[in-house]
Formats: sequence, structure tokens, C-alpha cells
Amino acid sequence: MPGDEPLIGAAAGGDAGPLDSAQPVAAEAASGALVVCYGNPLRGDDAMGWHASTLLAGDPRLGGATVIWRHQLTPDLAADIKDASLVILVDVNVVDEPGVVSVRRVDAGGSGAGGPEAAGSGAATGAAGSAGSAGPSSHHVAPTELMALAYELWGAAPAVFVVSAGAKTLEIGDELSPAVEAALPEVVDAVASIVARHGDLGQTR
Repeated sequence: MPGDEPLIGAAAGGDAGPLDSAQPVAAEAASGALVVCYGNPLRGDDAMGWHASTLLAGDPRLGGATVIWRHQLTPDLAADIKDASLVILVDVNVVDEPGVVSVRRVDAGGSGAGGPEAAGSGAATGAAGSAGSAGPSSHHVAPTELMALAYELWGAAPAVFVVSAGAKTLEIGDELSPAVEAALPEVVDAVASIVARHGDLGQTR
């Protein structure tokens, strides 16, 4: 079972295991990308983030990106966000049908687009999608609150996306539902597509 906050992948130049095999073009496209996968590996489909982080860390399309896993989003992540040009958050939600993958844009200044409150660790809040609306705390913050904090402290305004899959169950257990397990490849492809598109935009600026 995973530890508390392991670093799954590292930026280009680090000792990142499978990521070292990435082609130079992929590494260039992923440079500056931060992928934060989160969720409780002991709460059914809430473990999707942990499983996704393992797949993403070994995907050569993300060579040069930093991939980390957390139980939930916490304010200290703002320090990682300040150096990123692209942030992708990966989690489950209870808004979409089980296994349905969605991609939503989040305003780095703190206001959401496309309902980012649909994302959030179900194990941390009691039900995925009920991300804390009372403001940042030391325990859990919503994606919009985390981005607002990074902007307030460091003026960080990276492109931010939430890649999410609808959950079927958040009950205690260490197995994903068949629907969410089947959605994992699509989640990984969605993240890789965002990273590639970000690299293309950066090269045309």
C-alpha cells in the first residue's frame, strides 16, 4: 500500500525510472507540467488517482513532467504549483456516470470553469464533489481554492485542468469498480493529450 505523499515521477533530468525512456520531444512538451493525482486507496473508486499516478509515471508521453500522488489536495501544494506552467488534477467525482471521463478547465486565479467542485477526494470530504466551500484549511482544499492560494502567494497562474472519472462506490475497499478500472486508460490518454497540446502551444508562442 502506498505511503503518505510519495513522489511518483520527476521532471526531466531527475532519476525517475520509466520516465527516463521518454523521447526528447515528449520531455520538452511535458517540461513544466505538474500532474497531481489524489484520493484514498482504501475507499473503492477513490483509489483511481493512486492507480492513475502509477500508470502516468511510467508513460513515456509524460517524460519531463512531475507526477505526484496525495491522499487529498492540501495548501502546501501551492509551493509546487508556483513553478509549473501546466497543472493537471486527477480524481474521481460523483457527478458523472460511473466510468465516464471528463476534462474541465479551472481558472488559475481561483474561479472555476465547468464545475471544478465536481472533483475532490470522496474519502476526504465524505462524498466526492463536496469540496470544501468554507475556505482553505490544513486538511483539504478544493481545486479552485488551491489555485487561488498559489496565485495570491506567488502570482502563479498556470493552465489548470481537472481530469476526472465518475465513481460508482466510495465504500471501504481496495478494489476499483469495473467501470472505473476500465476508464483508467482513457484518464491516462486525456492527461497525455493535455500535456501534448500544452507543448504545442508553448512552441508556437
